[in-house]
Amino acid sequence: MPRYNFKSGVSELGDVIQLKDGQPLILEGIHGMNPRLISDRWAGAAFRIYVSALTQLNLDRHNRVSTTDTRLIRRMVRDARERGYSATQTISGWESVRRGEKRHIFPYQENADVMFNSALVYELAALKPLVEPLLRQVQHRAPEFIEARRLLAFLEWFLPLDASSIPANSIVREFLGGSSLKDFKIWRG
Repeated sequence: MPRYNFKSGVSELGDVIQLKDGQPLILEGIHGMNPRLISDRWAGAAFRIYVSALTQLNLDRHNRVSTTDTRLIRRMVRDARERGYSATQTISGWESVRRGEKRHIFPYQENADVMFNSALVYELAALKPLVEPLLRQVQHRAPEFIEARRLLAFLEWFLPLDASSIPANSIVREFLGGSSLKDFKIWRG
């Protein structure tokens, strides 16, 4: 099971597994709803869960918190920690990510058996202390500077939350780091 190393830009060898009859297989990934991933032969046995951050917060009576902004901030923090990307690089690539979602992800979300909303009311407060320094590093002359300033202004609405108060099994830990579920495996001999 190879893994792509974003820091080195190289696919690396992973664990070798072999499924036994009746053993479940759990696939995780943003392309999991694509019908080409699982052949028609296995489609009836699949149970698909679509996970998406659908933010339901309002800043005031007229302004809501954008799901897209929450997702971009999540990605910026995760990209810096896991991939070594700057905020400039993440912002620069965001439109490409969005185009890819519209083409390869969103058309298949209706294939899910269940939808799970992963947005948490406290996540922007928890991400704020990590993302603000990244956004402040975007150079004044960079095309991404305006977006960085807009996000910094948006984050002023939130008080910072100390990440040490967030449980290790919270989905926000995928972005903050320190998840008890990172590299989680169930091995049955």
